[in-house]
Amino acid sequence: MQAAVWYAAKDLRVEQMPIPTINDPHEVKVKVAACGICGSDLHEYAAGPIFIPVDKPHPISGEQAPIIMGHEFAGEVVEIGDKVTRVKVGDRVAIEPILSPNKDGAYQMERYNLTPLLGFHGLSGGGGGFSEFTVMGEHMVHKLPDDLSFEQGALVEPAAVALHAVRQSSLKAGDSAAVFGAGPIGLMTIEALKAAGAAQIYAVEVAPSRKAKAEALGAIVVDPQQEDAVEKLQTLSNGGVDVAFEVTGIPAVLNQSLHSTHEGGEVIVVSIWEGEASFQPNDLVIKERTMKGIIAYRHVYPAVMALMQRGYFRAEDMVTQRIPLADIVEEGFEALLNDKAQVKIIVTP
Repeated sequence: MQAAVWYAAKDLRVEQMPIPTINDPHEVKVKVAACGICGSDLHEYAAGPIFIPVDKPHPISGEQAPIIMGHEFAGEVVEIGDKVTRVKVGDRVAIEPILSPNKDGAYQMERYNLTPLLGFHGLSGGGGGFSEFTVMGEHMVHKLPDDLSFEQGALVEPAAVALHAVRQSSLKAGDSAAVFGAGPIGLMTIEALKAAGAAQIYAVEVAPSRKAKAEALGAIVVDPQQEDAVEKLQTLSNGGVDVAFEVTGIPAVLNQSLHSTHEGGEVIVVSIWEGEASFQPNDLVIKERTMKGIIAYRHVYPAVMALMQRGYFRAEDMVTQRIPLADIVEEGFEALLNDKAQVKIIVTP
C-alpha cells in the first residue's frame, strides 16, 4: 500500500509499505477514507521530532522513526479481531488516535490523555492515516453516525481538541472569550465556544482568509497588524475577556493572550510549542489570573459527533483543499507552510 513516512524534519516520503495485519483479538483494521493534516503534523514536518520517537521505540507502539504519519482520520472497518465488540466489518468509524495504556479493548486510565506514555497513532508509530490501511485497538474507534461523511469524520479529532479546551476552561454561558489564531483548531474553538454559550467571541488573526472564516462563524475579528490587539480587546470587552485561548504557539501571542483577560481571567494554552516562551509572573499574580494547558482530549468523541449532527464543526467551513496521498508533500505540507489561505487540507489515500 501507499503511505506517507516521516524520516526526519522536511523528509516525508510517499512510498510502498506492507499492508498491516491484525495481531491482537481486540484490534481493528480500517481502510482509510479521509485524513486531515494537523498543526502537530506540520510541526513534526517543519521542526520535529516532537512526538515522533527517534532514539528508541515508543513504549506502546513499539516503533520508532521512520513512521507512518496521519492521526486525523476516518474510514471503513474491513477486518476485526475475534474479541472486538464495539464495531463490525462495514462500519464507518472516526479514529481516536491516543496511545495510552489499554487492556482488553479499553483505556486503563480515566484521564488517559495524561499518561506519561502519551503518544498518537500516526505520530508515535503503530501506523497512521496517511496510508491506505491501518490497524489499531478497538478502544480507538468510534462509529460514525449515518449522516456524517468520512470527511466530517476526519474532523472529529481536531474538533475534540477544541471542545476539550473549552470544557477544561472556566467559561460559563454568557461569558466572553478571545481566540488567538484562527487556524483549524482556532476556528473549531470558536464553534465550541458557541456551543458552550459564549456571548461574545473575538478572534485575533492576520491572514485574510482565516479572518473571513472566523467572522463567518460569528467572531469579532481583531488584526494585530492593524491595531494593538490587547488594547482593542480590552476596549471591546469593557476591561478584558473572561477566557483567552492561545492557539498559535508564538511566544509574543502568549503574552497578548494573558493581557487580554480581565482581573481573575483565565488563559488556556492549546498550542504545541517548538521552543520556550516567557511571561512576567506578576501578570498572573497581581491580577489573580489563571493559566492552564490542555493536551488532546478525553471522553469527548461522542459529544463532538452529536454537535456535528446539529451543524457545528462543518467540513464546508474548515476544509480548503482536498488532495491525493501522492501529492501530500508539495500540495499538503509545503502549501500549509507557505500559504496562510489554507486552513484544513484533507488527504485521500
